[in-house]
Amino acid sequence: MKLSLYISKRYLFAKKSRNAINIISAVSVAGVAVGTMALIIILSVFNGLEKMVSSIFNTFDPDIKISAAAGKTFVADTTRLKLLAEIDGISCYSLTIEENALLKYGERQYIATIKGVDRNYINVTDIDSSIWEGEFILQAENGRPYAVPGLGVSQYLGIRVNFITPLNIYVPRKSGASGLDAENAFNRKFIFPSGIFEVEKEYDSKYIYLPIGFAQEITENEDAVSAIEVKFRDKAEPGTLKKRITKIYGDEFLVQTRYEQQEIFYKVMRSERLAIFLILTLILIIASFNIIGSLTMLIIEKERDIEILRSLGADNDLIRKIFIFEGWLISIIGASTGLILGFLVCWLQQTFGLVKLQSESLIMEAYPVVMKIKDFIIVPATVLLIGYWAAWYPVRYLTRKFLRKNV
Repeated sequence: MKLSLYISKRYLFAKKSRNAINIISAVSVAGVAVGTMALIIILSVFNGLEKMVSSIFNTFDPDIKISAAAGKTFVADTTRLKLLAEIDGISCYSLTIEENALLKYGERQYIATIKGVDRNYINVTDIDSSIWEGEFILQAENGRPYAVPGLGVSQYLGIRVNFITPLNIYVPRKSGASGLDAENAFNRKFIFPSGIFEVEKEYDSKYIYLPIGFAQEITENEDAVSAIEVKFRDKAEPGTLKKRITKIYGDEFLVQTRYEQQEIFYKVMRSERLAIFLILTLILIIASFNIIGSLTMLIIEKERDIEILRSLGADNDLIRKIFIFEGWLISIIGASTGLILGFLVCWLQQTFGLVKLQSESLIMEAYPVVMKIKDFIIVPATVLLIGYWAAWYPVRYLTRKFLRKNV
């Protein structure tokens, strides 16, 4: 082993009689290095984007969401709520109700989703930490209700927290008379905004928060709710708690974890990550053909050396290992260089934010990057596996010409 590795290192770094071999070897190293660096950077960017979007979702998505399997609303049974509160690992829960409504502020109109929430809602989610203007106050001490619209809604309607101009909310009546009379077709109430929140463009342009009592009254739902949103204690096991909650509520309700609430997004993100990894791996395989070319020319050039080694007693395995090790050394050098360069580029992006995001819908100015140890293990392992195959192929078949005894 030591002898074959020593000779392969000499062959790799020694000057060849044909300069093309040196050039091809250098191109092989560069190709592997660039491919490795690209894999590290792309995977780290995907990690950063997933973490960024997850943090956005975590602002308004609860740990567990309980909703009706059929229909839009249901009556929150107090017995079940008591059993829910007694589950070890649950910190608190909030009752919410959602409905589409027409908003009118001054002369402007906009269709949005009103979301009525109770006082526990700010403990279940972090929405109060995303206030852009004003405060997240839905009900004053004297019982007066307030609204908190998203930034997109407020910009379209021109809303400002001034407590002068009221926001009018129109919701179709369940038993409204048909006809052209809007007074009979809609429930109408007015409310003043106390704050404006900003989370993400799509969410900001859709929702407006209201006190749950106000929302239930205008939607004629009385004690009905759209969902029960639950927050876990730290270090709670989501899978275990989901099973216990499902046991309480049964098949009549959907019990969704934070992942399941945004399941499509996470699946798409992971599919894109896997697709990019496979594409870059394919590029690495193509780049490894340079290693095949380099070793092919080296074996042809070292025909006389092979005969000398055989006359000195070297067996077929030793000779093959010399050239396999040389191909693997090319992969190791390229992979090591790519890892260092990839780490450096990611560190520079993390520290200085060199590449900026060109989107107004995200709250970050530069591409987020998160480096994970598993990526620095999987990537070089993949590169070395490809490098071993690229070295084994020419050595296995081309050395037959020079070795009389085949294994």
